[in-house]
Amino acid sequence: MTTGGDSEHTPGYEVARKALEQARAEAKAAGKQVGHGRTGPLAGSTRKTGDRKRRRWSGAGPDSRDPQPLGRLTGSIARARGWSSKINEGTVFASWEGIVGTDISAHAEPTALTDGVLHVSAESTAWATQLRYMQSQILAKIAAGVGDGVVKSLRITGPSAPSWRKGPLHVSGRGPRDTYG
Repeated sequence: MTTGGDSEHTPGYEVARKALEQARAEAKAAGKQVGHGRTGPLAGSTRKTGDRKRRRWSGAGPDSRDPQPLGRLTGSIARARGWSSKINEGTVFASWEGIVGTDISAHAEPTALTDGVLHVSAESTAWATQLRYMQSQILAKIAAGVGDGVVKSLRITGPSAPSWRKGPLHVSGRGPRDTYG
């Protein structure tokens, strides 16, 4: 160590300490606040730009500019464009077996969803009757699986009756039952 003004033999840390003290003294004289913590953009400072607040540096935490999961992005786009109701309707058809169970889905399938009314076609009249008895339970399962208000009621139909109509020409009347005059 040297005493006096001999800067050739002064250690580097002493020179750095003196430079820091001098800079603090000059800043204090100019009226700026001097502290030991970080100042500037890395300390999380923000600036007002127009009507939005923008961070200058993202730092270690999550930021809106970071990559987002695809599901979250598609969900926000669907909500912004008003597609959520159509997506919920499609979910009813896509996950029908998961919602109502394998037993019911093996014997009935949804055919249309219009204005909150789900049209379900059963494979037999017996299954159609059974599904009508279970209608409130099926509606509760759909509300739990997809969301409340997507399906408000069910319209359950059995198989259609066979057509007696043969060929392109048709004469009105009772048809084949009217053979004995």
